[in-house]
Amino acid sequence: MATSRAGDPDHEVELLWRDEPSSARPGLSLDRIVRAAIEVADADGLAGLSMRKVADRLGFTSMSLYRHVPGRDQLVTLMRDAVMGEIAHLAEPAAAPSADGWRVRLATLAREGWEIRRRHPWLAEVRGTRHLPGPNGVAHYEQLLNAVADTGLAPGEVVAVVDLVGRFVDAEATRLVEVARMERHSGVTEEEWWGARSTLYARLDHYPTLSSLWEAGGFDERQDSFEFGLRTLLDGVEALIQHNRYEIRYGKCRACGQSIGRVASGRPRTYCSPACRQRAYRQRTTTD
Repeated sequence: MATSRAGDPDHEVELLWRDEPSSARPGLSLDRIVRAAIEVADADGLAGLSMRKVADRLGFTSMSLYRHVPGRDQLVTLMRDAVMGEIAHLAEPAAAPSADGWRVRLATLAREGWEIRRRHPWLAEVRGTRHLPGPNGVAHYEQLLNAVADTGLAPGEVVAVVDLVGRFVDAEATRLVEVARMERHSGVTEEEWWGARSTLYARLDHYPTLSSLWEAGGFDERQDSFEFGLRTLLDGVEALIQHNRYEIRYGKCRACGQSIGRVASGRPRTYCSPACRQRAYRQRTTTD
């Protein structure tokens, strides 16, 4: 029975990267199970997802599902990859990387990932760091990497930038889920709940910066959290790219680390000044 492989990561890879949908029983397939599970999770959240609920939705028994998927955890892995397939251009080959158009492409991909998480909030409820990627997830990751691969960043920096963007999108999605959960349980919106905290606000007069920002309307005209965060994050990446381009163009002094300009001809300069050259010489002779 399939449940005997419930803890086998290699079996998860086989399920995610399958060439043909499972057909152990006529009328039921792995793809149908995954689609039904997504519908359940969209309606009830990840906490409301169970093999029994999925089976009921399909009109089969829970045991019938286990012939296709070992357990709930593996089903969630399949669900995650399936919804990533909703990104329209995922089947297209990655565009040629561009040193100038990276920001628009990376922002577009981040927003597409954000929209998927808004349509499927349960994605933010999936915890842990050992979730195997499927073809849709890897294709999306490939597009993200490709967007910044030709910007002059070091390979490790390209990966770090993409991972940082991914964590930002996940963090924003987690906040949406938490706000919705509290509103659902309390029957009170986030704005209504904070608006009723007059006993707290009466105690904040002794905090001058907080008070001045409050009086200036800083808490009334809130920034769009996702767009503000994405813009600020990309500003930082752009600064890193510009810094790297500058360093490649001018280099660094081996003695003090300051940037130095290239000479018009001949060998590149190693030190920014005669003083740094002498300092480096003295250090070498002292250590020899």
